[in-house]
Amino acid sequence: MKDLPRIALFGGTFDPVHLGHTGVSGYVASHLHADCVIFIPAGHPPLKPSAPKASGIDRLNMVQLAIADNPIWQASDCELHRTGPSYTIDTVRHFRGTYGREAILYWLIGADCVHDLPSWYQIEQLLRECTIVTMTRPGWPRPDFRIFEHLWPASLIRQLQEYVVQTPMIDISSSLIRSRIRSGQDVSSLLHPAVLDYIRQHRLYLEP
Repeated sequence: MKDLPRIALFGGTFDPVHLGHTGVSGYVASHLHADCVIFIPAGHPPLKPSAPKASGIDRLNMVQLAIADNPIWQASDCELHRTGPSYTIDTVRHFRGTYGREAILYWLIGADCVHDLPSWYQIEQLLRECTIVTMTRPGWPRPDFRIFEHLWPASLIRQLQEYVVQTPMIDISSSLIRSRIRSGQDVSSLLHPAVLDYIRQHRLYLEP
């Protein structure tokens, strides 16, 4: 019997995509035995008050440059073509239609997103349609999803508890990179060289 396809979906603003994004996603993909990781630049994230600094096409181009060296990494522009808020459940259903009902779909999140989960659009349905994988860092407490027992069935809580992966410590943020670029500081150790070249060529992030 052929193994079911395992697809890890990694959404984010990627403004810009950096070595932390690729580092942790590669680690988690290995842990999950994923067949591919799909990076999905966000369109209009409903829970983020401000729009990304770079355009959708620039963020997509940077992701494509950052992942070009890895054959199991892909990029998707599905959220960039959507009008209005871009909900995770719509993205998951898009890939469910692509890979079929039998595929195993993982949605990767950082531990800092856990407390926002009850605010996600149709979150209980999302938990039934994919497996949310929480990425934690060394030294940070493991999320305890039992705080949501009054909201969701025990089976969903157990699934959330099971899929917590401790990733390597990679202390990088997109906001830090943007700040350093504005102030003229070196960010070459934080970005794929092709991404850095793209930022310089297109003069991204020079304005606050």
